[in-house]
Amino acid sequence: MEPKPKKRIYCAIYTRKSTSEGLDQDFTTLDAQRESAENYIASQKSEGWIALQEQYNDGGFTGANLERPALKKLLAAIKNHTVDCVVVYKVDRLSRSLLDFSRLLEFFDQHNVTFVSVTQHFNTNSSMGRLTLNILLSFAQFERELISERTKDKMGAARKRGQWLGGRPPLGFDIDRENKRLVIHPEEAKLIKEIFDLYLKVKSLLQVAKILNNKGTRTKYSIHKTGKTFGGKTFGVTHIQSIIRNVLYIGKVNYAGQIYNGQHDAIIDEETFNAAQETLKLNRRERKVTKNTECTGLLSKLLHCKTCNTLMFHTYTLKKDLRKYRYYLCTSAQKRGYATCPTRSINSQAIENAVIEHLKIIFANKPDPQHPRKQELDALMSPVWETLYPEEKRRILRALLKRVDYNQETKKLDITLNENNQRFEFEVNLKKVRSLNKFNKVKEIQKEPTIRKNLLLAHHIQRLRDTGQIKSLQKASEWLNLRHIRIDQIMNMLLISPRIQEEILFFGIFKLNKIPEYKLRSIINQPDWQKQQELWQELLKA
Repeated sequence: MEPKPKKRIYCAIYTRKSTSEGLDQDFTTLDAQRESAENYIASQKSEGWIALQEQYNDGGFTGANLERPALKKLLAAIKNHTVDCVVVYKVDRLSRSLLDFSRLLEFFDQHNVTFVSVTQHFNTNSSMGRLTLNILLSFAQFERELISERTKDKMGAARKRGQWLGGRPPLGFDIDRENKRLVIHPEEAKLIKEIFDLYLKVKSLLQVAKILNNKGTRTKYSIHKTGKTFGGKTFGVTHIQSIIRNVLYIGKVNYAGQIYNGQHDAIIDEETFNAAQETLKLNRRERKVTKNTECTGLLSKLLHCKTCNTLMFHTYTLKKDLRKYRYYLCTSAQKRGYATCPTRSINSQAIENAVIEHLKIIFANKPDPQHPRKQELDALMSPVWETLYPEEKRRILRALLKRVDYNQETKKLDITLNENNQRFEFEVNLKKVRSLNKFNKVKEIQKEPTIRKNLLLAHHIQRLRDTGQIKSLQKASEWLNLRHIRIDQIMNMLLISPRIQEEILFFGIFKLNKIPEYKLRSIINQPDWQKQQELWQELLKA
């Protein structure tokens, strides 16, 4: 009887080299790794092993992560069930990270793929092979971390000596690759001097950017060896600010917050540089006083300027603490000047009302009882919407919307839904809406549900007692001009379970305005929090 033929095992050979140095030679380390693996596979021919002709070579890629093209190609082949065994020269060729390697092994197991290391003589078919593998990989990871620490220390020492460590050179400099140092680019150096002189003259980063852009000046342009281009763009506020702050221009380097003398020549003298820093500080102090950006609109991180394809951020100004001007400002217009953008700024109330109105139109035409965001839709389409807190409105809009674009020139409003990226276009004239929004704190507080105001007052009184600012509830009674029995009723709200208190204080519960305080007394008198929750749910359903 003839022996049963061995099952064929198709082996993929994976090779890797951390640097690209020497890869242009006729016989590289990748070739050496592959040749060794092929010889090993040939020695297992009697077991049915066959080397695949497809090559999986990663030259110039670190083993610290899995972002490698050949490795991704190999994993795709495993998914397609065309590989039975992965062969490497050494374990660390596949990965130097223990976590990544364990993930790869799990992936191999899921697809019944064996892993073999040629020089370490084991495979993952046996438990001993797995144990040895984990031990070797632990040492490989240790070695990688050690190399990383040494490299970091070496780079730190070089930086302290003022060396240039590589990367794209800043405007005003080129790289002397032979001596590995920065050298002054004469024409660009003139531009750097002009930027400092302009800033000291006009004292505005935006004005400097506008002057340079009007002259047709652009940021430093360079082409990477991969063909990718950098720079060549119009100047913005951030470009000018980074130049003004860069100590490279006075012949120094910054490392870990410390300034060291550089090995390159200065373009700007220290007196001019220091004067520019003082101007920056003055402008920063003025901006802190005159502008308040701690404000979030309903369309924050959703609204885009369609012309510039940039986000519009929400901000406001206050006039005499009574009138509040809220608006969305185009990021590009802020950085490069209003003249660069036709949309510039939009009245917040106008655009928010327009989006909500047209969102209602969209969903009114396509009611869907199975919609995954039915709860949010119900809130949007009902009169309850006007009683919701801004935080809750913002949450609902973000659940329904992916993006909003507006073009002031064409009056076009584009709304993109989260649901299947559906896009709708409307014509909207925002000039019909008043540009001034009145802001009255007293009226805003009066809109709050009574039970929420009373619970907040109870917490405030308790905090004053805890900090010793008031000695007794009698003092609170005098301070608030309320009867002592009324203070007791308010303070009893603290006996409600934390979960219910959280709902009262933070969640957008639609029926809060319809719940009078006296109906909470049955909940307050119940010591069991679970039973309190049951009574609360009944109260909400009533």
